[in-house]
Amino acid sequence: MTNESDRTTAVRVDWDAAAPTFDDEPDHGLRAPEVRAAWAAGLRSWLPGRPADVLDLGCGTGSLALLAAEQGHRVTGVDLSPAMVERARAKTAGRDVVFLLGDAAAPPVGERRFDVVLVRHVLWTLPEPARVLRHWAGLLRPGKGRLVLVEGVWGTSSPVGIPAGRLTALLEPIASHMRVEPLSDDPVLWGGPVTDERYAVVATV
Repeated sequence: MTNESDRTTAVRVDWDAAAPTFDDEPDHGLRAPEVRAAWAAGLRSWLPGRPADVLDLGCGTGSLALLAAEQGHRVTGVDLSPAMVERARAKTAGRDVVFLLGDAAAPPVGERRFDVVLVRHVLWTLPEPARVLRHWAGLLRPGKGRLVLVEGVWGTSSPVGIPAGRLTALLEPIASHMRVEPLSDDPVLWGGPVTDERYAVVATV
C-alpha cells in the first residue's frame, strides 16, 4: 500500500521532471504578450484593488505570482517541487515575492494569515478537497479574505478535473459569497480555442 509520504515523493519527482518544459504551455509560461495580458486582466478582476497579501499555492514556475507582484501585491508562493521553485525565484527576482517548498494542501506558513489564497489547476489533484478548502479558508484573515480558484475539466475519453458545480457545492458551507466566471470562451487565456470546461471561482469567506 502506498502511504502519504510515498505519494508526496512521487508527485514531487513528477513535477521536478516537468519543470524544464512547464513554461512551454502558453498558459503556464505566459510568454506571448497577449496571453500574459489576458491573465493579468483576470487577476485584476479577482484580486483586491489595493495591495494585499496573496498566498499562491501550487505556484509552479511563478507566472501568476509575478503578475500579482507587478500589480502591487505581496506574494508568498508554495510548491512541492524544488525545480519549480528554483525557476519561480529566478522569474520573480527583485519583486516582492517569497517562495516556500511545501504541500499546497498544507502550506508551511505557520500562523500567517492572508487576504487571498490563489490556486490554479491544483485542487482537482488533491485528496479530500472539502477538507483542503476548509484549511485554505482558515489561512485567510477573518471576514475579508477570498479564495480565488481557477479550475476545470480536461479530456474527453477519460476526463480529469473538478466541474464548477461540484466546486461551488464544496464551497457553500464556508463561503459567504461566491461568483463563477467561465473561462472556456476566451481562447487568448489558453493560447488557442478550448472545448472543455474552464472557470474561475472567487469566494469570500
